[in-house]
Amino acid sequence: MLTLIKNAEIYAPEPLGSHSILFAGNEVLKIGEIDEAAFKNSGAEVKIIDAEGNLVIPGLIDPHVHFIGGGGEGGFATRTPELQLSDMISGGITTAVGLLGTDGTTRHMTSLLAKARGLEEEGVTTYIYTGNYDVDTPTITGSAKDDIILIDKVVGIAEIAISDSRSGQPTVEELSKLAGQARVGGLLSGKAGVVHFHTGPGKAYLSQLHELLDHYEIPPTTLYATHITRSRGLVDDAIRLAARGSFVDITADGKTGEWIRYYKENGGDMNQLTVSSDGNGSLPVFNEAGAMTGLGVASMRTLYEQFVSSVNEHGLPLGEVLPLFTSNTARALKLDRKGIVAEGADADLLILDKDTLALRDVFSKGRRLMENGEIIVFGTFEKR
Repeated sequence: MLTLIKNAEIYAPEPLGSHSILFAGNEVLKIGEIDEAAFKNSGAEVKIIDAEGNLVIPGLIDPHVHFIGGGGEGGFATRTPELQLSDMISGGITTAVGLLGTDGTTRHMTSLLAKARGLEEEGVTTYIYTGNYDVDTPTITGSAKDDIILIDKVVGIAEIAISDSRSGQPTVEELSKLAGQARVGGLLSGKAGVVHFHTGPGKAYLSQLHELLDHYEIPPTTLYATHITRSRGLVDDAIRLAARGSFVDITADGKTGEWIRYYKENGGDMNQLTVSSDGNGSLPVFNEAGAMTGLGVASMRTLYEQFVSSVNEHGLPLGEVLPLFTSNTARALKLDRKGIVAEGADADLLILDKDTLALRDVFSKGRRLMENGEIIVFGTFEKR
């Protein structure tokens, strides 16, 4: 069946003006002037959606999600739960990348892969990283490079922890070997082959990543640092890393709009910045002695909420903010058909209220998952 969205103001993510969008299956066929009557007269089955007064944007891409939960820093009872399909749909996220975190002992790469495949079957696009905080890091095949080459969903290595008491305390030489595996794995498979680094609150900031670029033959695009808004000093260092060609990532929270503005006003390259949710990951709070004093769980919906807040509350231009949640992430992860509204791209589309940016409809791979603000497709074991 064909689907025609008409009278839509399109941000692709750049503003295109008001056009119609025609798609079938998982592919956008045409954007522009479309003869609606010709389809009706041809007898073709066409679903027509009038999006007047609304925007159409690409589905959001979340590059950092704990599909099978995370945490456990406070004991076994603090392991966070698995992701549900509706968590993604309610946040307008049509593509996500799953990872392990601190725990690579009671959570396993094969379980992460299975969960990613399950979510894909339920209606969204998923990828994963191989590894966790540690060096040596867990894999599926016994080699991070081989995981990237041989397993379709593996796009890189993550989340390798630096500047954090919970990391494996890797040396720069050890990190260089991981980065080399990611680089070669990406080249041989046509994938991004990135190493996605968890950055902790330590005062070393991103110094180990700068050392990799200074002393090893590692392309800057292989390095992708997240959690960069723990402090101004860390953001300043991330700005320096982005200027060298690496991607850097903000973990969405209530101050995301402020941090985007700070990054921009201090010379940060907006083309190298992305935003993620850390969805279903734990949010532990530690005191100066290293004891955990509090624990929360990150929500995927925070990603969409902070996208809206950055525009509506912080006054950042929509066309400038949207790439941080869509096309920049697609470039970082080499997902050529994602994060854009374009002919030949995947039919991952959101319809938003033009004035409030409230989420109205979600299409993932051409299938409607939300209609008029109501989720209409749920995960296998979710309550309707």
